[in-house]
Amino acid sequence: MPIPVHFEICVDDAQRAIKFYTSVFRWTIEESGDEGYWLINTDESEEEPGLTGGLMERLDPLDSTVMTFQVPSLDGFAKKIATAGGKVVTTKLTIPGIGYSQYCLDSEGNLFAIMEYNEEA
Repeated sequence: MPIPVHFEICVDDAQRAIKFYTSVFRWTIEESGDEGYWLINTDESEEEPGLTGGLMERLDPLDSTVMTFQVPSLDGFAKKIATAGGKVVTTKLTIPGIGYSQYCLDSEGNLFAIMEYNEEA
């Protein structure tokens, strides 16, 4: 059964959001190699890290928080999403050394992502 494995919080002011989340939740937030994207570590333990996250610049006024669900087959779930009344809204995104991801809309227009882990990506 697919489970949430990552979340993204869309923000208008990254530095203000970083200050907020580090002071409230004590998360570690560091800029990634992608401009406009910051990685969130929700757990200090390196043995079993908590749910991972990211801060990203808001691209649309309706953008809020995006949940990412781990799936065994990106292509298989993209088909299931379309069949069930959802929509795949991006091409397959390769995250080198991690896997593949796609952004989708559910039947109500809510944005979410699916992720297939594959270290060979």
